[in-house]
Amino acid sequence: MKLSQKDVEHIAKLAAIDLTADEKKKFAKQLSAILDYVEQLKEVDTSKVAPTFQVTGLEDVSRADESATKDPLVSQSIKDNWPEHQDNLIKVRGVFEGEE
Repeated sequence: MKLSQKDVEHIAKLAAIDLTADEKKKFAKQLSAILDYVEQLKEVDTSKVAPTFQVTGLEDVSRADESATKDPLVSQSIKDNWPEHQDNLIKVRGVFEGEE
């Protein structure tokens, strides 16, 4: 599949990158070669091949989302010594721009 320079310009726009005229020609050729190879792969008969979703045998380990047991006196001590409070919580500086 041959990509035109206009196709490459559209892809570059979607990727938010600026390309020189030489880069557009170079990438049109390279991307066309990649798409030709993908077309070749489509011709391979994989009907008798079982889907492979995971090849290492590892499994996700998950746990219940529960708070750790804590000593209420320690929690109260932290709250008492923290400079800012809001309701029953300690107030910290925001990590995102514009937040307080």
